[in-house]
Amino acid sequence: MSLFKSIAAKSLPTSKALGDRGEELALSYLIKQGLILVARNFKTPGRGGGEVDLIMRTSDGTLVFVEVRQRKNASHGGAAASVSTQKQRRIAFAAQHYISRLARTPPCRFDVIALEGEGAEVQVRWLRAAFDAS
Repeated sequence: MSLFKSIAAKSLPTSKALGDRGEELALSYLIKQGLILVARNFKTPGRGGGEVDLIMRTSDGTLVFVEVRQRKNASHGGAAASVSTQKQRRIAFAAQHYISRLARTPPCRFDVIALEGEGAEVQVRWLRAAFDAS
């Protein structure tokens, strides 16, 4: 590995670090909007399941399953457009698994936090009820 590649690799944040930062930003934003964190990075057991980035609760008791997506620019449709039908199915599967552990099923919805841009220029868009669990 050349010295330049070594220096560049150390100075650039990993995709995981960028994703974690995006989730922190989304969580902070939703808390400021009055939602309460219930769970974070909830995964179904086994392979081939799904994951929910954030599970939040509104003041009326609605469980909100939140997918956080981040894109530097909208050249490929932007962050919100990157939540494919397959991704929606996996999130819904994980949500059903989470709900199955509860004594009562509360009202639920699926939201997307779309982060566009980078650094101090990140724009947050909150898409409430972005998709259904059908």
